[in-house]
Amino acid sequence: MQEFAFELALCARLEEPERVVGRQLGAAVHGRRVADVCLVEPGPEFEDRAAITAETIPPLAIESAVGPGTARSVTDAFDCHPDRARAIAERAVELGYFERERAGSSTAVRATVRYPDDWFDSLVGIENKPDLDRPGDLRDQLRIDASLGVFDEVILATETYVTGAHLNRLPDAVGVWRFDPETGEREVVREPEPLDTDGPGIELLDREPGRAEVRPVTADEKRRQRRRIAERAYGKGWRTYEPPDCERCVPGDAEPVAFADAGLPWCAWGDEIVRPVADCGPTCPGYEPVDGDADTDEDGEPPVADSDAVRARRSAWEPDPAGVDRRQAGLDRFL
Repeated sequence: MQEFAFELALCARLEEPERVVGRQLGAAVHGRRVADVCLVEPGPEFEDRAAITAETIPPLAIESAVGPGTARSVTDAFDCHPDRARAIAERAVELGYFERERAGSSTAVRATVRYPDDWFDSLVGIENKPDLDRPGDLRDQLRIDASLGVFDEVILATETYVTGAHLNRLPDAVGVWRFDPETGEREVVREPEPLDTDGPGIELLDREPGRAEVRPVTADEKRRQRRRIAERAYGKGWRTYEPPDCERCVPGDAEPVAFADAGLPWCAWGDEIVRPVADCGPTCPGYEPVDGDADTDEDGEPPVADSDAVRARRSAWEPDPAGVDRRQAGLDRFL
């Protein structure tokens, strides 16, 4: 519970109109590493990406042999099982990234637009560990990040007073922040060093006494994983919880005041950030059902519990993109 509240407060503190923040994202190429928080800094083609869809474009659709030129058969364009290929293609059509055509008795698809590879500039990975006296697998997690290099920078965020002994146990490239989730104040204890995201990397898969299993990662594999992380962060964001169905859990009442408009699941009855699924509901002594007719506040605006509206207001994410212009079939050959 402590780490959940810490993580949400940090995401709220880091969210800015010129940035996208994601939470709990797969950051490994061959292993199982999950990054607590990822900051996506927009690149020169950000608006082109935002115009396609507000959701995550399936990675295999982006990596398939489908482009904006000649339509391709779904089963031929994907390197996976035909059933999975059709499901991915259908999802890409729903999102507006693919359009469907008939090719004889089979279905073919073409991309509605060239995927903008330069839509994000840098990725910053943040590992949250409020209590450094209970580090768990922290050292190995940060070693994976530092040696793999899918993030441009890696940072450890903690609430603990950081000592020299703590710093000595961390890879030199890892930056350290001390963050107070109650006030939103952040102190930079150590600046992160830039990681080599363009070259190959080494991924730690497993460690036992006297033995470590590692696997080399190519530059192309890293490039693909960086794009997958950025795509997932854009579509998923960090508010992955449903607003609590309780009158006493009103995000607009969050403390401190800096978090009041961030859409945090703040419980006024318990005076804390809560995990909605685990902590809220009729079994809670402070539970009061929400009036289902309250669609707007007194100023006629959507309630702050509308996570999409809050995210759109506070970040670079576009919730209602214009979409991409479909080109008349055949015109692409003149481009």
